[in-house]
Parts: sequence; C-alpha cells; structure tokens
Amino acid sequence: MSGIIYIIIFGIIVAVGLFIGFYMTKSKADAIKSQALEESHRLKEEAERAAESKKKEAILEAKEEVHRLRSDSERELRERRNEIQRLERRLIQREELLDKKSDSLEKREDSLNKKQQEIDELQASIEELYEKQREELQRLSGLTSEEAKEILLEEINKEIKHEAAIMIKEVESKAKEEADKKAREIITCAIQRCAADHVAETTVHVVALPNDEMKGRIIGREGRNIRTLETLTGVDLIIDDTPEAVILSGFDPIRREVARIALEKLIIDGRIHPARIEEMVEKAKKEVENDIKEEGEQATFETGVHGLHSELIKLLGRLKYRTSYGQNVLKHSIEVSYLAGLMASELGIDPTLAKRAGLLHDIGKAVDHEVEGPHAIIGAEVAKKYRESSVIVNAIGAHHGDVEFQSLEAVLVQAADAISAARPGARRETLEAYIKRLEKLEEIANTCEGVEKSYAIQAGRELRIMIKPEDVDDAGAVEMARNIAKRIESELEYPGQIKVNVIRETRAIEYAK
Repeated sequence: MSGIIYIIIFGIIVAVGLFIGFYMTKSKADAIKSQALEESHRLKEEAERAAESKKKEAILEAKEEVHRLRSDSERELRERRNEIQRLERRLIQREELLDKKSDSLEKREDSLNKKQQEIDELQASIEELYEKQREELQRLSGLTSEEAKEILLEEINKEIKHEAAIMIKEVESKAKEEADKKAREIITCAIQRCAADHVAETTVHVVALPNDEMKGRIIGREGRNIRTLETLTGVDLIIDDTPEAVILSGFDPIRREVARIALEKLIIDGRIHPARIEEMVEKAKKEVENDIKEEGEQATFETGVHGLHSELIKLLGRLKYRTSYGQNVLKHSIEVSYLAGLMASELGIDPTLAKRAGLLHDIGKAVDHEVEGPHAIIGAEVAKKYRESSVIVNAIGAHHGDVEFQSLEAVLVQAADAISAARPGARRETLEAYIKRLEKLEEIANTCEGVEKSYAIQAGRELRIMIKPEDVDDAGAVEMARNIAKRIESELEYPGQIKVNVIRETRAIEYAK
C-alpha cells in the first residue's frame, strides 16, 4: 500500500515539475519569438532591397547578352547568305557550261551520223565495184574465184617452201659449222688439260744376275729348278749366252711379273731348290695381288672415282699388266677418264658419271682371256654384275659400237677412248708395217673401177676415195664403199676401225665472156 502511495506522490511531483517547466519554456519562447519576428522583418527588408538590386543587375546583363547574341547571329546569317549566293552563281555557270557542251555534242553527233552515212554509201559502191571487177576477171581468165584462189595459194606455198628450204639449209650449215667448231674447242681443251704418262710393255722381262754362275743354280740338277719355276708360274725362262741375265717370256704379264719377283727373291736369298721356289712363288703372287689392289685404288684416287666394288678395283689393278699396241691399258683408262670428265664439264653434263664410265670402259680386258667375246661386252657384263648403273654399263658396252648409245656419257667415253688411242706416241707400231698398211689401203681402193684418186689419211684410220661421177652413180658409190670395206676386213690386219669415205661430186663450169 505504501508503495502505491510513493508512486502517486512521485507522479504528482513529476506533473508539477512538467507544468512549471512548460510555463517557463513558453514564456521564454514567446520572448524569443518576438525577437525572431523583429529580426525576420529586418532581414526581409534587407533581402528585398538586395533582391531588387540583383534583379536590376541581372536585367542589365541579360539585355547585354541578348544584344551580343543578336549581333553574332546577324553576322553569321550574313556570311551564310553570301556563301549561298556564291554557290548559286557557280551552279548557274556550270549549268551554262553543260548547256554549251550538250549543244556541241549534238552538233558532233549529227556530223558523225552524216559521215557514217557517207562511209556506208562508199563501202556499198566499193563492194559493187569489187564484184564487177571479180566478174570481169573471171570472164577474162576463164576461172572461178575458188580456182584462182587455189592457184594463188599453190604458188605462194611453192614460194614459201623454197624460201623455207633455203633458210633450213643455211641454218643447218651454220649449226654444223658452230657444232664442229665447238666440238674442236672442247676436244682440244680436253687434250691440252690432260697429260697422262704411258709406259710401253713387251712380252719379255730381263732379270739381271750377279754372275753367270747363278744360271747353273737356276737350272738346277737335271733342270729341276727351272722346270719347277716354269710349271708354277707358266712362264718360259730363256737362259742363253746373254751375260749376267735371264729372260722371262710369256704372254700373260701378271704371270711374267710373278716369275720376275720370285726369281729376284730367289737370287737375293741364294737358296734355290723346288721347295724354296714354291714358297717364293706364293709370296710373289701375294705381292702382285697387293700391288694390283694398290694400283686399282690409286687409279680411283687419281680420277676421283669413289664407291667402286672391291672386285672392280682389283680388275682395274690388273689392267696395269695389260698393253694394247704398246699402250698401258690402266694408264689409257685413267687418261680416258680425265678426257671424258673434262669434255662433260665443258658440255654441262655430270663429269663424275663420265669419269666413272671412262675409268671402267676397258675393264673387260682384265678378263677377256678368260671369257669369250669382245672386251666391251665382257666389261659391260662385269659392271652389271657388280651393280653399276645402267648408264655406266651402256657406256662400257657401246664404246666400240657393239651396242647402241643410250646417253651422252657413252658418246663422250667413245670419243675420249679414240682421242687417247689416236694421240701421237700413245700406241706403238713399226714403221714398215705402218707404211705397208697404208699402201695396201690405197692399192685396194685404186683397183676398183671408176676410182679417180684415193688417199689414206688420219694415220690409216680413214680411206678417202674420189670417184668419177660419169662412171659411177650414187647407188654405185654406196655399193663401192661397202665392197672396199669388206676387202679391207678380209685382206688387212689393223687396230681399231677404218672409215671408207667415197666422194662423188659433179661440177658445172662456165665462163662469162
């Protein structure tokens, strides 16, 4: 109960306080309000005065801005009006110019139409005159236009053919002259740049002895030493009165070389009996085989030909012991390789391939005594066996004309072979046999009926025959050449081949007086 009383008392106190505070606040507020009203009236009056002043200033500024804008717009308007007037004047001038051009074009068109009409009239009159002339020509000549055209074309064709024939003949003669000149230059250049050594071999070897007493030791008791040596080597030993020398004779140079080396070793050793002879012969064979291999490798090194089969290298080395008319075949092959390579370089052909074919062209001579057939065909088969290219095989087989040429390299190899063989001093032949062969050649030609003169030229490699044109015709000249060639083949022995050149010419001579 007392708590409620306290609450009521507290409430009354609070209400009294609130009332007193409200009254005091209201009185203070009334005073502040009156002061505020006075201040607001003062401020209002000041604001009105300031606003009036600002208004007047704004009006003045607005009037000035309006005046400035009006003047700017008037100026811009004047400029645009001037530009429009200038463009109008230009348009008017252009229209006037176009009108003038249009009038001129119309006049020109009328003039061209009149000229075209005149041209058409002239063309019609020309065609009419042409038709009348053609009819008159047909009447006078008795030929139709088609017949006349055919005759004219035939005459033109004849004239063109004649001129073409003359032109072709001139071109051919010029081409032949240029080709001959170029060929001579290439061959001469190749010969000048190649200088291969040649060693003439014979069918005998002479072995020097320290004294004549060695001859008896070589013969041995009852000749058993000499028989053993001859049996093992296949070479004949000639022991005669020649002082301090023994002669080895044999057609096979390799056997002869084996016998020479073995005999020289026996002479140095001093112990000469069958067992020792057999041992030395075996050593000599191995030495010759090594020499053959080294010579083959040296030949490939000198010519720059690489990648050959080992058996081909051995066959090349065997050519060192072969000769052809006194010319060493290996040296000849190296020279042919050089010449073929030089000519191939001049002609823009692969020189490596030409040198390879030139080096191997006589490889068949290394085995031709073991296999039947021409050495060119044998060489081609050997090269094919050891997987040489078809170009190399054909060049080897064709260098003596046994097969047809299939490449330019084959032709160059044949030419290089002929150059090497025909070079003065390359091959040996006795003077007497040489002169007799030439005389026999001319004698065979002179015995034929209708022959006026004959000449053996180019060291007996060509027989040039001048015949009487009134006695022998062209067909007879061909038959005469064939008959003379057959007689030469049957009656003479000669190296290489001989060209039979029968010449028949007719000359007409008149004198202008």
